[in-house]
Amino acid sequence: MTATTKHIFLDKQHPAVWRALNGLGLKVKEAAQEVGMEPKTVELLHVRISQLNGCAYCLDVHVRDAVQAGESPQRLAVLSAWRDTALFTEKERAALALAESITTLPGHSSQEQEEAYAREHLTEEEFSVVSWLVIAMNAFNRVSITSHHPVRKER
Repeated sequence: MTATTKHIFLDKQHPAVWRALNGLGLKVKEAAQEVGMEPKTVELLHVRISQLNGCAYCLDVHVRDAVQAGESPQRLAVLSAWRDTALFTEKERAALALAESITTLPGHSSQEQEEAYAREHLTEEEFSVVSWLVIAMNAFNRVSITSHHPVRKER
């Protein structure tokens, strides 16, 4: 690898900034816990956001975390097609719709529809927490994608 093709791990290059992002992630998880959001729902959102962004590293981490939090392999397997199944609750569907809207930033009318759907099923606190979860996870995805964080083979 030459100097121009060597990957720069942003988290190693500026560890104070990385710690600040991790601090945000921890505060968002605390807020999710305060509004009663289950850890498996938080991880379900992390997985879906990472799927949309194509972040292999974060998918590796958060699929394992989701399973540890009690998420089923079946629901993880069909997560990318969640709209076509009856495996998710209305609240989860609202959170997933909002997560997709914030991640993909669709056109204005689509975004308004997804937000309205989310507002029907989520409290204001839940809407805010889901939004912050998505914002933070998108930042983590971008750090890992830009840094080319490797997925290590399990032993």
